[in-house]
Amino acid sequence: MRVPVRLGAAENVLIAQLQAAGATAEAERLSLAGLPTRRVEAYHYTDLKMLLRTVPPLAGAANDAGHSALDIAGAYHLRLVNGRIQRHPASPVGVIVGHAEGSALTERDDVLVRLNTALAGETLTVSVDATPDRVIHIDRRTEGEAAHAPSSVRLYVADGASATVVETFSGNAAAHVANHATFAQLGTGAELTHVTVDLSDRAATHFSTVEYEIGGDAQLRTLTVHAGAALERTQIFARFGGEGAHADFTGLNLTDEGQHADVTLEVRHSKGHCSCKPLFKQVARGRSKAVFQGKIVVERDAQKTDAKLMMQGLMLSEEAEILSKPELEIFADDVVCGHGSTCGRLDEDSMFYLMSRGVPKAEAETMLIRGFLAELLDPIADEAVNAALQGVVDRWLARK
Repeated sequence: MRVPVRLGAAENVLIAQLQAAGATAEAERLSLAGLPTRRVEAYHYTDLKMLLRTVPPLAGAANDAGHSALDIAGAYHLRLVNGRIQRHPASPVGVIVGHAEGSALTERDDVLVRLNTALAGETLTVSVDATPDRVIHIDRRTEGEAAHAPSSVRLYVADGASATVVETFSGNAAAHVANHATFAQLGTGAELTHVTVDLSDRAATHFSTVEYEIGGDAQLRTLTVHAGAALERTQIFARFGGEGAHADFTGLNLTDEGQHADVTLEVRHSKGHCSCKPLFKQVARGRSKAVFQGKIVVERDAQKTDAKLMMQGLMLSEEAEILSKPELEIFADDVVCGHGSTCGRLDEDSMFYLMSRGVPKAEAETMLIRGFLAELLDPIADEAVNAALQGVVDRWLARK
């Protein structure tokens, strides 16, 4: 007989919320296993049992009074507040907006996935069957008193269609716990640029799960940015389900005093002749922790796979921590795969060069950091989205 673990305050609240939602099996499972600790490999650097001490009540309806955390000129704006879909203007040609019950995520052995599946009441659905002339901006906010807010979005890009979708996560200054979900499916020959940006208040906790199902000959570019909550974790699960597809998975942790940011990636190659180039960067200052875990799995039938995983870290203080764990699991025998991880400080020779030409030290540091991040931001082709992301970086740099 399995002996239940000792439960903390956060776990007891979550169990009560699951029971109230009728998810008795999930409540029992959590009561037996508890939240994951560092003994769970996927959470080795983000011990939720230790880091998540309290969970507020489930979110109720809130007024749609907040402003978007990211201004994207000309974008088609959709909003969820406390997980509930808000009224929205008529959609552009080629875009169909709707809703479905429950969560968009597939079944997976992960506590954040199970919590979202059990507690998310509805899903915003966005289907793109052509190529809209506007960026789609999905603005997710948590408002009111401190609340536990699950939310869910499902994206579908039809065969041959193309779209740029930006998701932002934010809210007021209360100590919210948000657990967001996104499922994105790309049809044959579809193209998607998908950007997710956490701009939550420093009192908040931000969790996000993103799943990608990539069709044959599809093209995917992703960018995950953490620049908000005290505790942030985005986990990305991607699967190549058709041949000839390519994906560039990219991400950025920007951490400051007291913050803990984690991006965990799993890319699964199930079909042959696909390629991916995951590139993730981390910039940490103060007493903060930035985490990246990345795994590429190449299944037996995924011959001719080309996959290269890289993490690069930049430490701006003695107290900062950057943790990285890249992995490869290869079961095919005709592949080109590799991974790497580097970490260091600002280059002293470059600093000396700039300062010797009259550039003040603070400005020289900013210039070098921007140059370090350019490899992530420059490929975002839409000018309005690129400018908005540059603004996120500029605001983080200005808080020095």
